[in-house]
Amino acid sequence: MKSNMNPWWWIPTLYFAEGLPYFIVNNISVIMFNNMGMSKGEMALYTSMLYLPWVIKPLWSPFVDIIKTKRWWILAMQVIMSAAFALLAFSLPHPSADVIAAGGTSVSLFKLTLVLFWITAFASATHDIAADGFYMLALKPKEQSVFVGIRSTFYRLASIFGQGVLVVIAGILERKTEDIPQAWSITLLISAVIFSAATLWHTFSLPKPESDALREKGQTVKDIIVEFGRTFATFFCKRYIWISILFMLLYRLPEAFLVKMMNPFLLDPVSEGGLGLATETVGWIYGTIGVAALTVGGILGGIAASRWGLKKSLWPMATALTLPCLSFVFLAAFQPQSLWLTSACVALDQFGYGFGFTAYMLYLIYFSEGEFKTAHYSLCTAFMALSMMLPGMVAGYIQESLGYTDFFIFVMVCCLVTVCVTMMVKTKVDPEYGRK
Repeated sequence: MKSNMNPWWWIPTLYFAEGLPYFIVNNISVIMFNNMGMSKGEMALYTSMLYLPWVIKPLWSPFVDIIKTKRWWILAMQVIMSAAFALLAFSLPHPSADVIAAGGTSVSLFKLTLVLFWITAFASATHDIAADGFYMLALKPKEQSVFVGIRSTFYRLASIFGQGVLVVIAGILERKTEDIPQAWSITLLISAVIFSAATLWHTFSLPKPESDALREKGQTVKDIIVEFGRTFATFFCKRYIWISILFMLLYRLPEAFLVKMMNPFLLDPVSEGGLGLATETVGWIYGTIGVAALTVGGILGGIAASRWGLKKSLWPMATALTLPCLSFVFLAAFQPQSLWLTSACVALDQFGYGFGFTAYMLYLIYFSEGEFKTAHYSLCTAFMALSMMLPGMVAGYIQESLGYTDFFIFVMVCCLVTVCVTMMVKTKVDPEYGRK
């Protein structure tokens, strides 16, 4: 096996394989459970709990560094995920059409499904650790800079494929077969085949860099635990730590509630307060138009942040993150049947989120500066995942209690929380940080 394999042979497919399971676990599962008649409260609770592996992955990431090679971890996790997707396809429950239509599907039917999603989630989080580490080991610093945009592009393509193409396929199958469980079984089987093909490809295409086989001599599990304890302690001794944690947890609060119920709102019948869109239509609107708007927002946010710096970016980006949520208040109140109008509202929200999220990510980098920069940033991303997990767990119950219109008004009230935490951290930021 060549150790100097051309990066074009493996970086695009590796980062596509990194993104796809994440979007299947955290996004497709929402649509699938919603379409199979699970209650909003249970659907939001159990799918949000699937975020947990990404919250706690810093706890086991040091062990990925000393046990086996990064290449071994990548291939092992891909084999596990391929098997999990196949098992999901063949074991998906088949509730009757009447139960699905009544929204009375019990979560107990999906015990095995949820277990397999959990296995996929833990394997995917571990794969993230190994893939990002392998990228740095297999490429020279100059090559890392060249391919950073390529890896981001293919991760985003995985988002479009997972949230767009697969959902469109499932929607077409739902309509043609008139059998929702069978449609999703076939969709998951397609995912398993694609991911198995990627795993087979990586078995031969991933290089074997010598640096991947090196381990620090004498490093033991005890050493890792002691070092992690020191890293953890220094993180919580940073200045303004509690204000910063509040910012990490609450800056995205409106979007955390909104994104969990966005697809169910688009899918639910007009009589239940939704827009009554077909599954494949939601795949096009949210999975393609929405992702494209999110990407453009992120790019423009990066350009703006490099000119303004973090401190000056905070208010305009917090505004961009929060105000577009009003578009869903409008959609819920008037329930327009125009796909163009609905698409524009989704695109506006996702563009604003992409633009506003830039300040959040830049703040995480800013807060991580100093000793243990990489480890502290990893802890920051754990709080980032937690900020989406906790609100999502209760979003469905709140929606069931309030209805869609009042739920989206509640989301707008949560925007005040974003304003408060932005105000708190703005005074703590170096005015020159982030500017070119």
